[in-house]
Amino acid sequence: MNDTERIDTLIEALPYINIFQDNIIVLKYGGNAMVNDSLKESVMQDVLLMKSVGIKPVIVHGGGPFINNMLTDLNIETEFKKGLRVTDDAVMNVAEMVLSGQVNKDIVKHYNKIGGKAVGISGKDGNLIKVKKKYIEEHNNKGEIRRVDIGLVGEIETIDPALVTLLIDNDFVPVISPVAADMNGDTYNVNADYVAGEIAGAIGADKFILLTDTKGVCKDKDDESTLLAELTLAEVEEHIESGVISEGMIPKVECCSHALRKGVRQAHIVDGRLKHSLLLELFFDAGIGTMIIPHEGGRVL
Repeated sequence: MNDTERIDTLIEALPYINIFQDNIIVLKYGGNAMVNDSLKESVMQDVLLMKSVGIKPVIVHGGGPFINNMLTDLNIETEFKKGLRVTDDAVMNVAEMVLSGQVNKDIVKHYNKIGGKAVGISGKDGNLIKVKKKYIEEHNNKGEIRRVDIGLVGEIETIDPALVTLLIDNDFVPVISPVAADMNGDTYNVNADYVAGEIAGAIGADKFILLTDTKGVCKDKDDESTLLAELTLAEVEEHIESGVISEGMIPKVECCSHALRKGVRQAHIVDGRLKHSLLLELFFDAGIGTMIIPHEGGRVL
């Protein structure tokens, strides 16, 4: 790239930098971007640049692969039902140790190391998240629906964003682990996608960005050339009903949809396997991934 091309790149980004100043952007950080060291570095650089141009980022993270590794090391068996980890006391202890300890503090360390100011918290801190016990429904051999107990898996009841808002107002980047407590103080593991979407709505975020290991929502999930660059909430519902959106993509679009219904202006599903994918989505005309908006005409610059 020559000097003129570099200048052109900066000029292309300038309108977006201006319009996103003072915007709150919630990032759901997970997938390969957490595991691959090079991608991890690029995400932290992206977040620092966002902060440097006046954006207010908030990070909510998962950590399933790290939990799996620790459970294997400790010879603790685990199983999944409908995509959710069955969580007994032993698994919950490991999950909290890994999510709120290892993963959360590793993100904070990497971001602070390159010049940022991050603070790691969990859903327990400041009563940020209160949950109730989540059950799933299964059909028995008679076709009857029964409620199944999957252990210490939480369903969000309330969000108190006071602590997150305090950190943002004092120039910190909050890094949030999806571990929370119920009204009795018992600890639960919570799906990080839903935590991110709920927090985005509760703090009045302008954008919600979900990093995934896919290019975005594709008309044919096995063909990335069929990427759907923009969807409305109505189109999301249509694609779920038709089966275009299926399996693991359903909870991702559902948490995006929920954030939009809570007042977030735009949600983005972005390929976290691509270096600097956040900057490419935010600051350049073409963008990447799938943007979900409330309705036709709901796009902002």
